[in-house]
Amino acid sequence: MAPRRSTCPYCGVGCGVAGQASGRDLTLSGDAAHPANLGRLCSKGGALAATVGLEGRLLHPMIRDRRATWDEATALVARRFSETIARHGPGSVAFYVSGQLLTEDYYAANKLMKGFIGSANIDTNSRLCMASAVVAHKLAFGADLVPGCYEDLELADLVVFAGHNAAWTHPVLFRRMEAARARGQRHLVIDPRRTDTAEVADLHLPIAPQMDVRLWNGLLADLIARGVIDRGYIAAHVAGFAEVEAELARTDQSISAVAADCGLAARDVERFFQLFAETPRTVSLFSMGSNQSAQGVAKGLAIINAHLATGRIGKPGACPFSITGQPNAMGGRETGGMATTLAGHMDFDDEARARVARFWGAPHTPSGPGLKAVEMFEAVHEGRIKALWIMATNPAVSMPDAGRVREALETCPFVVVSDCMEATDTLDYAHVKLPALAWGEKDGAVTNSERRISRQRALFEAPGEARADWRIVADVATAMGFGDAFSWRAAAQVFREWARLTAYENDGRRILNLSGLVGLTPEGYEALEPVQWPVTAAGGTARLFASGRFQTPDGRARMVRASAQGPAQPTGAAYPLALNTGRIRDQWHTLTRTGLAPDLWRHAPEPFVEVHPADAAAAGLTDGALTRVQTARGEAVALARLTDRQRPGAIFMPMHWTAAYAPSGRVNPLVAPSIDARSGQPEFKHTPARVRPYRETWRGFHISRRPWARPARLDLVWRRIPQAGCHLHEFAGRGDVEEREALRKLLLAGVSGDGLRFEDPAAGALREAFLAGDRLDRVLFTTASGTLPPRDWLVELFASEALGAGDRAALLVGRAPGRPADASPIVCACRNVRAAVIGKAVAAGAANVDAVAEVTGAGTNCGSCRPEIARLIAPRRLETADAA
Repeated sequence: MAPRRSTCPYCGVGCGVAGQASGRDLTLSGDAAHPANLGRLCSKGGALAATVGLEGRLLHPMIRDRRATWDEATALVARRFSETIARHGPGSVAFYVSGQLLTEDYYAANKLMKGFIGSANIDTNSRLCMASAVVAHKLAFGADLVPGCYEDLELADLVVFAGHNAAWTHPVLFRRMEAARARGQRHLVIDPRRTDTAEVADLHLPIAPQMDVRLWNGLLADLIARGVIDRGYIAAHVAGFAEVEAELARTDQSISAVAADCGLAARDVERFFQLFAETPRTVSLFSMGSNQSAQGVAKGLAIINAHLATGRIGKPGACPFSITGQPNAMGGRETGGMATTLAGHMDFDDEARARVARFWGAPHTPSGPGLKAVEMFEAVHEGRIKALWIMATNPAVSMPDAGRVREALETCPFVVVSDCMEATDTLDYAHVKLPALAWGEKDGAVTNSERRISRQRALFEAPGEARADWRIVADVATAMGFGDAFSWRAAAQVFREWARLTAYENDGRRILNLSGLVGLTPEGYEALEPVQWPVTAAGGTARLFASGRFQTPDGRARMVRASAQGPAQPTGAAYPLALNTGRIRDQWHTLTRTGLAPDLWRHAPEPFVEVHPADAAAAGLTDGALTRVQTARGEAVALARLTDRQRPGAIFMPMHWTAAYAPSGRVNPLVAPSIDARSGQPEFKHTPARVRPYRETWRGFHISRRPWARPARLDLVWRRIPQAGCHLHEFAGRGDVEEREALRKLLLAGVSGDGLRFEDPAAGALREAFLAGDRLDRVLFTTASGTLPPRDWLVELFASEALGAGDRAALLVGRAPGRPADASPIVCACRNVRAAVIGKAVAAGAANVDAVAEVTGAGTNCGSCRPEIARLIAPRRLETADAA
C-alpha cells in the first residue's frame, strides 16, 4: 500500500508528509511532491510518529469526572448554552478556538456562533500570534492578504528577518533560504537577541525593545532622501504617501538619530539602509517579534510602507511577508475564526453582513465584532460571559496573565473543552470534556503561510469515541435546534459550502475566492492537491497584486502613518529588565503533542532564562543556577543561561512549559496583558521583570518508568523530562531534611523489589535504586551540598531487560564503569550529537558545517541545528585566521 499523503500539524510552513500506518505504529517521511517542503521535515515533523499513541488520550465524553454518552454530553452542552442565551443574551456565551483546527472545524464553529447563536464572541489563539499582521494587511491592502509565496524566499537577493528566528520557528523554510545564500542571497536580522538566525546572518541589528517602528520609519525616510522610492508606482497604485512623508519630516530621521534611539551602531543602521536601497529583490519576513507587541500593527504598517514606496510587492523575490505561527492560522482567518471579521474576509458592514446572513439563512448574524481573546477572558472573569467552549487550545498556559485566566475559568458557570488529550491545564476547569480527533485521525484542509490549501488526511481509524471537531459542533448545533443548517455528513461537504461562500456574490472585488473548488466531488476532495488561493477555474495564484490592484474601493494600496510610541509598561528600579518570551527549536506550544516525543527534549530539557552576563553579575546569578524570574504578576523559576547573545537589560524565557512538566517554569502567568489597541494582540515581548538567585538548600532527581505528579502541598521546584523508556524528574527545594524525607516517602510509596542505598549524612546525600526482577525500576538521588552525576547513563539502563553485575555495582555511582561521561549540551537532537563531539570534529579539521555533518552526522536530518554547529565552528575559524 502506498503511503498516504497529509500535512504536518505544527508551524505555518505547512509541510507535506507521507505516512503508512500499521495499527497505531506509523512510518513517516516528508512528502517530496509537496511544494512547501519538497520532502524536508524539521525535528518536530520528523518526530510525529512518536506522538500518535493512545496513552493520555481523551477517548470518551466526560461530564466532570464521569464518563458520559455522546447524546448525554451533547444535550447538556446544547441545553446550558441555550439557557444562558435565553437568560442573558447571546453575548453571554463565547467560543475560544485554535489554529490547530482544520478549516472545516473553524467554519462550523464560526457559522454556529455568528450565524445562529447571534454573537461574534468567537476568537482564536491566532489572536496571540498574527492579529496585528491581519490589521496591517487590512489597512494597507483592503483585506487580510499575504502578497508573497515561498518561491520569493529563494528568488530574493536580500531577506530581512524582522523579529523572526526562522532557524528555530520555520526551519524548513530557513533551509530553503540557506540554499539561496550559496548563490549570494544576503540575510539581515532585526532582533534584540542574537538568535541562531542572527548568528549566521550577514548583518544583525540587536535593536532595543520596541524600537522597530522607529527603525523602519527611518529606513523609509532614508529611501526618500536617497531618491530610490518608485514614484511612478506610487502615483499609479498607492494612496497616502504624502501624508506619511509629511509625518516623517516632523522627526529627526538622520542615521545617527535613528541609531541612537534604537540602541544600534550608526554604521550598522547605515548598512541596513544601503542594502535595502540597492536591492530591488527584497523580502521582509515578519513574525512574532513584530506582531506580539502593543505596537504590533504599527510595526507591520512600517514594514509594508517601505515596500509600497519602493514598489517591491507583487513581484518575484520582492514583498512584505507575514509568516504565520500555526498550521491553520490562515484558515482560521479566512473562515471568520476571529471575533473581528465575518467569514470569507468580510467585515461587519451592512452589505457584507446581509450577504453572509443570506447565504447561511441566518437572520441573527451580529452587526459588529465580538470580544477578542484578552477581552474575552476578562469578560469571563467579570462574569459577563457565563458559558465558554474552548476547542483544541490551552489558554490556561498560553494566554498572558495566565493566573487571571485560571481564575476566570475556575469561576465560569459552564466550561466546555474539546480536546484530544485527557489532561491539560485547561481541561482541569472543564465541566464537559469532548473527545476530538488528533492529527493522523483528522480529515480536512489547512492553509499555510503562502495561502496554500493542503489536505490533512486520516492515517488511522478514529480511536474510542473521538469525533471530528466540525461534527461535534454540528451535533451541538442540531441539539440547539439548528440542524437544517448543519446537516453535513462528511468534511468534503463542509469544505464545499465554505468554498461556495467565498464565491457567493463575489464579482471579483474579494480576492479570497475559491470558485474553482465549489464543484469538488468527494473523490475530488480526497485527491485535492496543494493549491494557493485565489483558486479559479484556471487554478491557483502564487502572488497577489502583480497587476498593482488591491482590495480597496479605488484599487489603490494605502500607506498609513506608523506611530513609534514607547513600550506599554516601561522598566524601572523595581523591575529593571524587559522579559521577552518565545519558542524553542524542538518544542511546540504547550507540549501537548511534542512532549510525547523523547527525542525532542534533548536540546532544551528544562525551562531556562537567558541573561546577559552583566545583568547576571548585578543580580548575583551564575550559569546553570536556578533563578527566580519576577514581574508584578508572579514568579517563575528557571535555569540561568548566561550569554552575550542576549541584549543587556533584557531577558528571554520560553513559553512551552505546563503544570504537567514544570509548574514553576511557566512564564505566561508573569506576562502583562497589554494589547495593541487596534488588533487586540497581546504584548509577549516586553514585561518589566527582575531576576534573583533561587538559593535552594538541596537538589535531586528521580528516574522512574511512570511520570510522577507533584503534590501541591510540597513547595518544590520540579521538572519532568520524558526519556525513552522512563521519565526523569528534577527537584530542588529550600526546606530541610524533613522536606526531602517527605518527598522520598511520596516517590517510593508502594515500591517493592530489591533496593540499593547509599547515604552520606555529612553531605546530606542519599542515593537509592530499586529493581523489579532484573530490570531497573527507579532511582532517587538527593544532595544538600555535593554534586549529582549526569543522568544519561542511568536513563540508558531503563532500556535494558536485565542489568549485569557491573551495572548493578555502579548504579549508586551513577556513571558507567570505564566510560567517560559527556555532559556537554546536545546540539543535534535528531542524531543525539553533543557539543563535545562536534568540538572534537572541528579540532580534527572539520572547517564547515558540511564537514562536521559528514564526520558526526549532526545536521544531516532536519538541519535545524546547523546554525548552532556554525556557531561552534566560529571560534576555531578565528583561531586559524589569527594564526595565519
